[in-house]
Amino acid sequence: MSWGSELWDQFDNLEKHTQWGIEYLEKYTKFVKERSEIETNYAKQIRNLSKKYQPKKNSREEEESKYTFCRAFLTTLNELNDYAGQHEVIAENLTSQIVSELSRYLQELKSERKSHFHDGRKAQQHIESSWKQLESSKKRFERDCKEADRAQQYFEKMDADINVTKADVEKARQQAQMRHQMASDSKSDYSAYLQKFNQEQNEHYFTIIPNIFQKLQDMEEKRIERIGVCMTTFADVDRQVLPIVGKCLDGMTKAAESIEPKTDSKQVVESYKSGFEPPGDVEFEDYGQAMKRTASETSLSREGKEKPAGKSKGKLWPFIKNKNKLMSLLTSPHQPPPAPPATSPPSPSAVPNDSQSPKQQKEPLSHRLNDFMASKPKMHCLRSLRRGVSGSGPEDFSHLPPEQRRKKLQAKLDELNKDIQKEMDQRDALTKMKDVYVKNPQMGDPASVDPRLSEISQTIEKLQFEVQKFEGWLAEVEERMPSKSDTQRRSLYETQNNTAVSNNCAQDRESPDGSYTEEQNSETQVKANIAPNPTSTTPEFDDEFDDEETLPTIGTCKALYPFEGHNEGTIAVAEGELLFVIEEDKGDGWTRVRRNEDEEGYVPTSYVEVYLETNAKDS
Repeated sequence: MSWGSELWDQFDNLEKHTQWGIEYLEKYTKFVKERSEIETNYAKQIRNLSKKYQPKKNSREEEESKYTFCRAFLTTLNELNDYAGQHEVIAENLTSQIVSELSRYLQELKSERKSHFHDGRKAQQHIESSWKQLESSKKRFERDCKEADRAQQYFEKMDADINVTKADVEKARQQAQMRHQMASDSKSDYSAYLQKFNQEQNEHYFTIIPNIFQKLQDMEEKRIERIGVCMTTFADVDRQVLPIVGKCLDGMTKAAESIEPKTDSKQVVESYKSGFEPPGDVEFEDYGQAMKRTASETSLSREGKEKPAGKSKGKLWPFIKNKNKLMSLLTSPHQPPPAPPATSPPSPSAVPNDSQSPKQQKEPLSHRLNDFMASKPKMHCLRSLRRGVSGSGPEDFSHLPPEQRRKKLQAKLDELNKDIQKEMDQRDALTKMKDVYVKNPQMGDPASVDPRLSEISQTIEKLQFEVQKFEGWLAEVEERMPSKSDTQRRSLYETQNNTAVSNNCAQDRESPDGSYTEEQNSETQVKANIAPNPTSTTPEFDDEFDDEETLPTIGTCKALYPFEGHNEGTIAVAEGELLFVIEEDKGDGWTRVRRNEDEEGYVPTSYVEVYLETNAKDS
């Protein structure tokens, strides 16, 4: 089908159709452009989403990286970021391969269409002009024929009239001949114009217009073909990134398959294992037997009663942060220290088990809990754990539980050993350089290397000192860590022999409300002597006595009121008596004091006036 032969008389409709085709191409170009913008925005949102959930630079996020599901999620985020990159590639390809190309093609198409229709209009104007000329010559021929006929009739009329002169007849004859000549000339012109018009009209409708319409047809077909190519490219742009998108999705699937629940569960144990032992069995309290308790002991000793074979040390549920809350769940409510008397009151402890009593005397279960909480290792008890929750903690990681402290110390040692090895490698390299300079002085001055070698040697010495210090702390922790043999049940005889020692040591770290403090001299002792203490032949006694040392004096106090201190863990004082302070009030209302080397205990904070030393305040 040819537009030139089939649509020779549809010039205006073809003009409208081709204009609609260009507008449709513009609409498709706009569609692809908007799709490209959607891909760009989608990629941006995906990237922002991936960036939003990327781990931050803090300790919590670093801890999360130890778990397989956290690492899998991180891999998924990275793959999602690559996935967003592929959508950016789609947007770029759509813009460069379709939008830009169609925009340039549209300009060429509009220019070509304009040229073709200009030629068509010019041809139409020409044929219309020829038609007008033909009509004009035809009318002139018609007019001349009519005038020649009238002149002939007038001549014949004059010639028949006898009254007309011969001259008038001759004049009419000449006028008739002239009119006939003009009609003959008009006929010739009309015939020539008619022949010319027919020739031009034939050429117009069978040559010129078909050629123009054929060009328009070719232009339209190219436009349609171009749209088809662009639609194919539109799909191919997506198809080209599918392999990479598939790899991203495969990476996400592989990351999901790498999750190992058992490994993560094991990592939880590694992260939070404290090294404490579970509490032993609670003893049966026989109230029918007499119970004796000295004022200096914090745990209950019973005559004629055998403790079950087993280790009584070990923490009581370390995950319970507030021991007072635990005590309140198992015993009667905790009683606060007595308020100071207004005027010379009777002895605050005159009534047994009144509100001034640090502990209720008839609560054997609470004494049993005190035995648990006072046992070793004390520097990792609940108060230490609470203090170590926030902040970096001391250098020896004493705020951490034993197992966690051992891991931190081991990691620190590994880091220091790496630093030492790095410094030694630098020293070896500088030594070789110095030897080269000695053998070849023109290459450099050997003395210029000495300052750097000296600096490296000092750094290595400092690092080695740090290694010794941390090795000492690590050895101390490993000595105190419960071994497999410690977890076995001890004989009843051994347990009874150790009970008195454990009770005597426990009272040094236990306050009347059942709370406790960590060792204050442990870190000082380690710094003074880096080498670990040799183990004794009796680990039970060594563990207890290594941890219990005489606490230093941090100040003095003066008793404002008399206090008899009949109850366990307290000490009697007289009004105006001067005592040494060895432990401040921890918030429970009691202050630990010492009268001499062997006599110490707790008194109500409101009953004394405390004078702390300057260094104690600073610490």
